[in-house]
Amino acid sequence: MTGHHIPVLLTDMLEALAPQDGETHLDGTFGGGGYSRAILETARCNVWAIDRDPEAIDRADTLLKDFPRRFAILMGRFGDMEDLLAEAGVDGLDGIVLDIGVSSPQIDTPERGFSFRQDGPLDMRMGGDGPTAADIVNDWEEAALARLIRDMGEERRARQVARAIVEARAEAPLTRTAQLADVVRRVVRKAKDGIDPATRTFQALRIEVNDELGELDRALAAAERLLKPAGRLVVVAFHSLEDKRVKSFMTERSGGAGLSRHLPGPPEGQRHPTFTVPKRRSVKAGDGELAANPRARSARLRVAIRNDAPAWATGNGGGS
Repeated sequence: MTGHHIPVLLTDMLEALAPQDGETHLDGTFGGGGYSRAILETARCNVWAIDRDPEAIDRADTLLKDFPRRFAILMGRFGDMEDLLAEAGVDGLDGIVLDIGVSSPQIDTPERGFSFRQDGPLDMRMGGDGPTAADIVNDWEEAALARLIRDMGEERRARQVARAIVEARAEAPLTRTAQLADVVRRVVRKAKDGIDPATRTFQALRIEVNDELGELDRALAAAERLLKPAGRLVVVAFHSLEDKRVKSFMTERSGGAGLSRHLPGPPEGQRHPTFTVPKRRSVKAGDGELAANPRARSARLRVAIRNDAPAWATGNGGGS
């Protein structure tokens, strides 16, 4: 775990995951390694971790040395957890924890292009593949940009932001985070809560670049197939788009009303609840944690416990 990485809701995560000696758990979003270390120190269990970021893989060296027979890390997307674990010979888990979104080390490294507070290349890729944020802002048509910023950033002035981006790139390509942040700030006023006007636009681009919602959908469906009876699924989300998906999945799979259009399920009349949800309300950070780590202010933790009913999703990659 890096010195500047503070895992959010750590105590609550451990209480929900409840690791026991001899169990096997997955930290699907390794990041700075805080969750993995805490799980390994709580019980003599085995932890597999996944991350698509090569820098996160490098950060795992300390854990590999400290827990040589109980910890392993795989490079890849957490939405592909089923295939990645199958290749490693793992077909069942006692617990899965997902800390969704960008990690502190990624935000704090300007060269990664995630931060609007520090200038860097307009990249935002968690891995090293695929289009960058610069590709999107410079190549997409204005209408498509507006839809993205509205839907994925929940930005009310999405059309104005898209128009400003198109006007700015006509003069010169937008290649730096500071450039884009300045463009957004010209048309979006600072909120009363002090959140930077560029926050929602940067969120939308990051989600698109990394297919974050698609990854989450695939991971939730895979977790249903991988967890053993009594296995725990713990998800920490940081914005409403993620949290709504997690809440919808857990509500549906525990016998609640409504079906998500994002996740697969068997025909009407053949559905049986696959999870129990012990707490319907999400867990939020307390005042003490917020004082120590302001980034925890938007974190929401939800937990569901697997039963022995057949999984609704029957194939790999169960997204929309």
